[in-house]
Amino acid sequence: MKLTKEKVFPIIISALKEDIGSGDITSAIVFEKDINLLAHIIAKEECILAGIDVAKWVFDAVDEKIAFTALFKDGDSVKKNKRVLSIKGSVKNILSAERTVLNFLGHLSGVATLTAEFVKEIKGTAAKIYDTRKTTPGLREMEKYAVGAGGGSNFRVGLWDGIMIKDNHLRALRENAIKESVSMFKGRGYKNIEVEVENIAEFEDALDAGADIIMLDNMKPEEIKKAVRLKDTRSKGRFRNVILEASGGISLENVKKIAKTGADRISIGKLTHSVPSIDFSLEICK
Repeated sequence: MKLTKEKVFPIIISALKEDIGSGDITSAIVFEKDINLLAHIIAKEECILAGIDVAKWVFDAVDEKIAFTALFKDGDSVKKNKRVLSIKGSVKNILSAERTVLNFLGHLSGVATLTAEFVKEIKGTAAKIYDTRKTTPGLREMEKYAVGAGGGSNFRVGLWDGIMIKDNHLRALRENAIKESVSMFKGRGYKNIEVEVENIAEFEDALDAGADIIMLDNMKPEEIKKAVRLKDTRSKGRFRNVILEASGGISLENVKKIAKTGADRISIGKLTHSVPSIDFSLEICK
């Protein structure tokens, strides 16, 4: 996913209004006579960087005259205490933008860093790490971008972006809900139809209904292996192209075991909904 200033800028403006409000009282008084200074933003811990463009757009929103120099790019591995960018300009405006810049950088780099850890854990398998819609309200595109910076892949951006027949859809329908719901979309010419299942019986129903992608929700590795075997052997292998996605209860401790089952995708909500932020600081150079 690619970030554009056009889409991100309204979020930046909202964040700045939240932090600055009617004005930075402290800087206005301390720096009654404004001065130009050089400052650096430093990674206080090792991380995968994400949010450099966002940081630039924050400074631009506060003061377009601030000179911005990126020392790394998104997706780069950054060592502890490394400078990631430099800025030069009005000290008042740099300090007014500081917290908003650090918040975005810290959160997005946290997403990228955790994603990279999961990607590293499954190296050597055929599985890929995917995000979910469990994102911070308003920050979905930024967070999904950060997942990409960490080497992960993006699931649908929103409800408009793909077919996903979930458990609550199925519960609201009559018997034969899986077959009925898949047929609705097949009849309208839709492709890449995904169905969420919770057990092997539902999985077999989804296969027979013609689902293109099947999410195996909270299924144990042994059950996922069985699903993989069924997909590859049922009806003389005619379901081999069906994509299997493991989801639910995925951690760094068990992700490799799940990847070795033969699942094609592993979707992980915690990449975005409970990720620890990376610590960055801004330091003024005298």
